[in-house]
Amino acid sequence: MMKNENRRYFLQKLALGALVVSPVQKLFARTDRVQTVMKSGKVKIRFGVITDLHHDLIYDGVDRLSAFIGEMNKEVPDFIIQMGDLCFPKKENLPLMKVWEKFKGPSYHVIGNHDTDGGYTRDQVVEFWKAKAKYYSFDANGFHFIVLDGNEHNPSPDRPAGYARFISRTQLDWLKKDLSETVLPTIVFCHQGLDNDAGGLENGTLMRYTLEQANLKNKHKVIMVLSGHHHQDYYNQINGIHYVQINSASYQWLGDKYKEIRYSEAIDKVKPMLKYTVPYKDPLWAMVEIDQEGNIYIKGKRSVFVGSSPEALGVDLTDYIYPIVPFISDRRIGS
Repeated sequence: MMKNENRRYFLQKLALGALVVSPVQKLFARTDRVQTVMKSGKVKIRFGVITDLHHDLIYDGVDRLSAFIGEMNKEVPDFIIQMGDLCFPKKENLPLMKVWEKFKGPSYHVIGNHDTDGGYTRDQVVEFWKAKAKYYSFDANGFHFIVLDGNEHNPSPDRPAGYARFISRTQLDWLKKDLSETVLPTIVFCHQGLDNDAGGLENGTLMRYTLEQANLKNKHKVIMVLSGHHHQDYYNQINGIHYVQINSASYQWLGDKYKEIRYSEAIDKVKPMLKYTVPYKDPLWAMVEIDQEGNIYIKGKRSVFVGSSPEALGVDLTDYIYPIVPFISDRRIGS
């Protein structure tokens, strides 16, 4: 090598060595991302997550949400988010929204498939909740967050029957653009699972591929995807991305075959759909923290079933694939 080339090689090796010993580098692979986050002075995020309250089906939705908001105001996370199936956008549910608004910090919403039951539109849901939009993104503490709307219509004549669970080309193009414009480590929220082919997004494979392609261009950009919808508690890691299912705050649906009146006759009369569920005695939610080394910590709530357990009723658990449990697991997911 020539003398100036030796000097250039030495400086390059020195720069690489500095990045290797930096603890931040484990999470933020690109130099410009490291610089962006270090300038912010914060490389840690902590947020509260609750999903699938189903206020219009259960009888104690206000109490369950009040417990969540009360604890969040004590814990003081950077923000809270509910991941869908919260309530219908009708005036009778304004008291529930008043509870949500008692959180003393930023709060965000994800639209679920049941939020539009009764003929309501997703635009009405956004307005009622005072949400940012049907899908959107935001930054907090050196992290980027993407909220998807998995309730769009699949135009294919061969689509499965039932609720819409699809990401349109318009939203997909928006997602690609949003991912290309951020250099921050990214967390994605979607009501339906991208990793669950039993009722998850119909084009979940395409969505996972889109996130993986973003990571090829910028290593480790998309860290984690959080979902609700399935009322279960599980975790998958697919091609370097962590997929975490957050259990319902309220129950799992069992259907007519396993119906059981689990509360009083008076409650059953007011909330007749409850007998088709196995409720959790206490509300469930989780606190999520991601540290400067890229470690993800999830602290969940635990409860017990009200009435007979699915096993006692003889429920074929293979129909649900993942176990039916009245808790959200504590998890430590390494970088």
